[in-house]
Amino acid sequence: MTRKILKPLLLASVASLGLIGSTLAVSAETLADALVSAYRNSHLLEQNRATLRAADEDVAQAVSDLRPVLQWTANYGYTKNDATAATYKAAGRTYDRLTAYSSLVASVTLFDFGRGRLAVDMKKEAVLSTREGLRSVEQQVLLSAISAYTSVKSTAEQVAINENSVRVIGEQLKAAQDRFDVGEVTKTDVSQAEASLAGARASLAAARGNYQIARESYKAAIGHYPEKLSALPKAPVLPKTLDTARTTALRAHPSIKQAQHSVSLAELSVSAAVAERLPEIDGSASFTVYERGTKNTAAGVGLTQTIYAGGKLSSVHRQAIAGRDQAKAALREAGVEVSDAVAQAWASIDVYRAQIRAYDEQIQAADIAYKGVKEEATLGARTTLDVLDAEQTLLDARASRITAEADLQVGYYSLLSAMGLLTVEDLKLGIPTYDPAGYYNAVQKAPITSVQGKSLDRVLSAIGKN
Repeated sequence: MTRKILKPLLLASVASLGLIGSTLAVSAETLADALVSAYRNSHLLEQNRATLRAADEDVAQAVSDLRPVLQWTANYGYTKNDATAATYKAAGRTYDRLTAYSSLVASVTLFDFGRGRLAVDMKKEAVLSTREGLRSVEQQVLLSAISAYTSVKSTAEQVAINENSVRVIGEQLKAAQDRFDVGEVTKTDVSQAEASLAGARASLAAARGNYQIARESYKAAIGHYPEKLSALPKAPVLPKTLDTARTTALRAHPSIKQAQHSVSLAELSVSAAVAERLPEIDGSASFTVYERGTKNTAAGVGLTQTIYAGGKLSSVHRQAIAGRDQAKAALREAGVEVSDAVAQAWASIDVYRAQIRAYDEQIQAADIAYKGVKEEATLGARTTLDVLDAEQTLLDARASRITAEADLQVGYYSLLSAMGLLTVEDLKLGIPTYDPAGYYNAVQKAPITSVQGKSLDRVLSAIGKN
């Protein structure tokens, strides 16, 4: 299944993300809201966008190298010539003189056997590769936001069940103390309840600490502290089979496309190394005016070629071939890594789903057991320790299910990321996005006057940055 075919699949998952509409309170922040905030506030994305703009300028500079160069020079200097001093004196003239001249020089490469055009094509491939790198970063940013969102939700739930545990065990301690006062239980039962309460308070402190850590991670990933968060959304619609997911990933993942552009760049580098051995034809023209009004005009065409450079050209050629081999191997390895990441994400989802089913069964059984043991304890058939153990088993099962549910949510989007489909465009978040071609289109022809300011302002305005 291609990326294009999967578009309806992702669109179907929009509703489950809460991207089109939600019945929850307006004040609650949805996962979609968090993703939008992360996209708009990511310094990492800003950094890589600037890197892309710098690569765009490399194309402009390569294009400019194909054009004429026009330079002017103004010179004012002092000259003293001892060898002709007597001649100057005999003629009644000083041999010290001040000289001044100005000149205008134009030079252009007339023919370089394709070196300049190869340089432009290489820079273009570098731009395309950098764009895919930016898309990879966007996926990382969104996946980090999803992980932070689910972490806050799950740690908050962990705090809640631990607070409830402290409350329940506190009640059990009070009941044990009351029963001890009337001689129904021993001091050991009271001590066991006290120890259990202390352990529950320690677990609560740890849960609260984890929640605070999750809040800080949320702020780092999304740009602000969480307030009220909506419930975790339904699972997005995913491919039906692992093979479909793999096929999509090998066609759509940015790391694959980036590696492909790197191979193209390496191929061009080999051609450029070969072209370096060929001649170059240059043209030049100059016009000079001296201080006494003397004028000089010159024009010429030159042919140059490197005959011997100490083995440098051969080394550069061999180096380019090695770079091409490295790029091809990197492309093959990228395919292996992407395929493996898809398989791992797929397997993880199956594992988390199986864990949740098992924890649901455990919670149901543990809840029945806890209620039964508690009732038996009131009849004297069970000890306080039995009740505490049953309560702890139920607590552990609930905590484990919360963790597995959070892992499953992240697993869903990890699979989309492994397939190369976790971007603002793919998720249909409905916000203006950064146009990677906007700045390039403004500078690719190397205009004489800079349009950087207007172009950049327009790009930033489109994503709400100014």
